[in-house]
Amino acid sequence: MNVRSISFRLVVWYTSLLTGIFILLGVLFYFGLQHFVENDVQQTQMHRARQIADTLLARIQQTGEAYVADEIKTLYAPEINDRFIRLTRADGRVIYVSGAPTDGSFNPGEIAAATPGPGSDFSRQIHLPGGKTLLVAGVNFQPPNQTSSQQTLSRQTPNQQTPSQARYCVEVGALLDPFEAMLDRLFLQLALGLPLAAVIIAGGGWLLVRRALQPVAQITHAAELITQHNSSERMPVARTGDELEKLSVSLNRMIARLDDAFQNSKRFVADASHELRTPLTILHGELEMLAEDARLDAEGHERVASMLEEVARLAKIVEQLFALSRLDAGEAQTEWQPFDLAELARTTAEHMGLLAEDKHIAISSDASRPVLIEGDRARLKQVVVNLLGNAIKYTPENGAIQLSVNAVNGHAVLEVADNGIGIPSEALPHVFDRFFRVDSARSADSGSAGLGLSIVKSICTAHGAEVEVESTVRQGSCFRVKLPLFKN
Repeated sequence: MNVRSISFRLVVWYTSLLTGIFILLGVLFYFGLQHFVENDVQQTQMHRARQIADTLLARIQQTGEAYVADEIKTLYAPEINDRFIRLTRADGRVIYVSGAPTDGSFNPGEIAAATPGPGSDFSRQIHLPGGKTLLVAGVNFQPPNQTSSQQTLSRQTPNQQTPSQARYCVEVGALLDPFEAMLDRLFLQLALGLPLAAVIIAGGGWLLVRRALQPVAQITHAAELITQHNSSERMPVARTGDELEKLSVSLNRMIARLDDAFQNSKRFVADASHELRTPLTILHGELEMLAEDARLDAEGHERVASMLEEVARLAKIVEQLFALSRLDAGEAQTEWQPFDLAELARTTAEHMGLLAEDKHIAISSDASRPVLIEGDRARLKQVVVNLLGNAIKYTPENGAIQLSVNAVNGHAVLEVADNGIGIPSEALPHVFDRFFRVDSARSADSGSAGLGLSIVKSICTAHGAEVEVESTVRQGSCFRVKLPLFKN
């Protein structure tokens, strides 16, 4: 995975953004729910405390404190409902306190009493042993003044014990542990769901980015397929009206301009090479006649011979250019026929043996088994000649050249390896470029124009073949040509 690619960065950005939003919403939801739960429990207990004060304490001077205590126990049953209720008078006397809940979660007797004060409502959280939390809401309440008849009735029933103008504190509490357990489960679900959500978000982001960048991949694939032999092809244009459509249109216009320039260049090379052949032939003939002129002295003959060599070299370059122009025009695809590549390579190596003997270079051939291919025999022979000539040219005296032809995985593989001076690694990507020469020292003595390997590349391309080179300086080079085998 390329961590620097735009698709990776988009997926990471998309995943980080949505994961951050998920975490933020989860935190807000968790703490919002926690606040809501605590507030709801507090309001519920406060409502019960006010209910006790408004319904029971409001008539305590008529009914008496004992009656109020019995009514709280009967109506609210705090032990059964796991609640805490306590009624305290202003002088600190406890009128009623609930018993321990059925689950034994807390002891009401250990909860400090709240003294009735001038305020009306209050609430507090009490942390009990065992990590439990009790939320207590209270109301300070003073019963309303009794009427004269009520006072008389009160004096007539002294056993009811209802002090005049007494203030009371009503405390009602409930455990927060069930709600905290629910919040803990929610937190665990959020914590476990976050990685899963991140994976789903990343997968969805990857699919989204892949779909969004699919037109770019199609443009890239189409661009890779456009070469000098199919420069009329154009990239697909997605009619989306966005930047990708504008990019495709702009690239197609650029390719059209490049195609025009390339076609003009090819026409110039073809026309120039064709036009130069005739004057060069005439010039060569005139120089040969001049060289036979007896009136020339030795120095004149030497100069004419030098001019003949340069004219011959120029004529060779023109012929190579003319050959390239014909290959660009598709001439190599007009005379295809099946033949044995091994036999062609073997006989060509024998014919070039004399050139190798001049430098005491040994050429060994491994092409005994027939390897049938289909193509232009003359052009492919030119490939073998150019590769062998190149190897002989750059292999020192007493060197060795190995020629082999084999059938490998449905392909005919032609290899020409030598132990010559080799090619620098920085020059390897350019050895098949036209007019490319590694350095002046390599080509000064050989008279090379840098077109031999370009012709090899053009012939191979015309035959749907691949040509590659491996080389190490001062150890040698190996040129490898892979052609499709002939299928009957």
